Amino acid sequence: MGTSRDDVRSFAEDVRRVIGVALRVAQEGGKSHAAKPLRGFGGATVLEVVDDFDGDTYRAVYTVRFADAVYVLHAFQKKSRRGRETPKHELDLVRHRLGMAADVHRQRIQG
Repeated sequence: MGTSRDDVRSFAEDVRRVIGVALRVAQEGGKSHAAKPLRGFGGATVLEVVDDFDGDTYRAVYTVRFADAVYVLHAFQKKSRRGRETPKHELDLVRHRLGMAADVHRQRIQG
């Protein structure tokens, strides 16, 4: 959704590999050891992959809320050095793109 594909492609190759494996596992119906539920989204249908590389932290958020699709909602490099908490503006973007994913999925189902 949005710029997520381009954002992931801008990450270092090692980070892209971790995210790619996690997404492949999700597409196959599993959950990668690198993925964990993103707090505040009511369960385990919105997950994040966190990878530290070369002193930086990278995150990719995706949803498995829809039975036949995995949507990458957001990918970003965490800038803040304070705490592990995901910044509010990033969570707001995830919520917005989750709504977009629901609309896209509904349109796909309806043909």
